[in-house]
Amino acid sequence: MTNTPANDKDFSGSEAQIHMEQLKRAELFNGRAAMLGIVIGIVTEGLSGAGIAHQIGLGPLIDGYAACHTQFLPFCF
Repeated sequence: MTNTPANDKDFSGSEAQIHMEQLKRAELFNGRAAMLGIVIGIVTEGLSGAGIAHQIGLGPLIDGYAACHTQFLPFCF
């Protein structure tokens, strides 16, 4: 049987502190990457005129939803 912790309760004091520091760094990186992605998407939208949904290939889905009759909302595809 391996000695891997199943959750945070299995960590000792110093291991828990290291684990929390690693989680904090990972969350900071993820948040910064998300903010950068949104800014790049908005700048690209401003330069090209294509929205973020169109940039990632969901344009036809969004266009079909916008052209849909209101009596069938939200599932009109």
